[in-house]
Amino acid sequence: MIGYVTLGTADFEKAKSYYSDLLAEIGASELIATDRIAMYGTAMDSPMLAVCIPYDEGNPHPGNGTMVAINPGSKENVDKLYKRAIELGGTCDGEPGERVPDVFYGAYVRDPDGNKLAFFQFGSALNS
Repeated sequence: MIGYVTLGTADFEKAKSYYSDLLAEIGASELIATDRIAMYGTAMDSPMLAVCIPYDEGNPHPGNGTMVAINPGSKENVDKLYKRAIELGGTCDGEPGERVPDVFYGAYVRDPDGNKLAFFQFGSALNS
């Protein structure tokens, strides 16, 4: 249902570097790029994440309550992405752990622009 999510950035090149390195961990790469937007994903017909200079060229503002959630496929990959996001200059907004026992495992970070990301795993995959 979701085609793509866009996050504004104050430093386009830094954001591209951050997301290129981070999302490579789950097999995503830059699929579309112009001088103001870069879109990352695994295929053009799959959901993508984009970073951009806002269209009005004003300051980007992370939304309060807005978050992009990425399912990397396993608890181990949640931990791996969390660690990589921090290494790349992100900040912790909730260390990896079970939030709802046997239902939801997640970790939360903010990218260098303050946008909130969640890495998560649902359900039966928690114990595999």
